[in-house]
Amino acid sequence: MIMGRILAIDYGKKRSGIAVTDVLQIIANGLTTVPTNELLAFLADYVGKEPVEKVIIGYPRQMNNEDSDNMKNIEPFIRSLSKKIPAIPIEFIDERFTSVMAHRAMIDGGLKKKARQNKALVDEISATIILQSYLESLKFKH
Repeated sequence: MIMGRILAIDYGKKRSGIAVTDVLQIIANGLTTVPTNELLAFLADYVGKEPVEKVIIGYPRQMNNEDSDNMKNIEPFIRSLSKKIPAIPIEFIDERFTSVMAHRAMIDGGLKKKARQNKALVDEISATIILQSYLESLKFKH
């Protein structure tokens, strides 16, 4: 059975981190960071070249479970993405701690302070954490 990749997005105002699984959907890997204003075009191009089964987007919530401010930017993006690539389902996953976890992963990975200040790298790692969280959640659904 041929499966498609699962793609995850850490959506930001200026730039968005992107991560993808392998085609067997076992491992999450950081792919890149894209300026958010180029994100739709990038995704359309990517799904034209690679089999993508699903898109996961980090759901920004505050500690009190209310949507964070960024949700007002994400909702129009989701509508545009659904129109541009209607065949691919979109799901949300809570992303409350991904930036903190990304910084922690960078420190634990021995990255120097200068590398940890690379916001694009933080966004890509955050997308990878979002995707890994999603993959972990699937294990408990079966």
